[in-house]
Amino acid sequence: MAKDPLAEAGLHFDELNKLRILEPDVGQKTTELKEECKEFVDKIGQFQKIVGGLIEMVDELAKEAEKEKMKAIGARNLLKSVAKQREAQQQQLQALIAEKKMQLERYRIEYDALSKVEAEQNEFIDQFILHK
Repeated sequence: MAKDPLAEAGLHFDELNKLRILEPDVGQKTTELKEECKEFVDKIGQFQKIVGGLIEMVDELAKEAEKEKMKAIGARNLLKSVAKQREAQQQQLQALIAEKKMQLERYRIEYDALSKVEAEQNEFIDQFILHK
């Protein structure tokens, strides 16, 4: 087969008989590669949109988790303060009980003393009435 002088010069005819610098199969492969690259770029764009949406969703979940964490910390602190208030109130009530017990003991001693004085006075009255 005789060599085509145009092919040796780097010129080729395509299927439409147009003169091309590239060989027809190289031109076709280049076009296919270009289309595949476009598809790849489109898919990368879609992937970036999906990842962007995922990142936004994760950020919102993180903010929500942080908000719930702060609520839990606030509730825990409130619970601790309520427990401390109850403990303080319990100590106050125990001190009040101790004070009332001491007051009761003083009243009992005073009652015993007054009962003794009353008995002595009744005995004195009885003796005074009998000796008259």
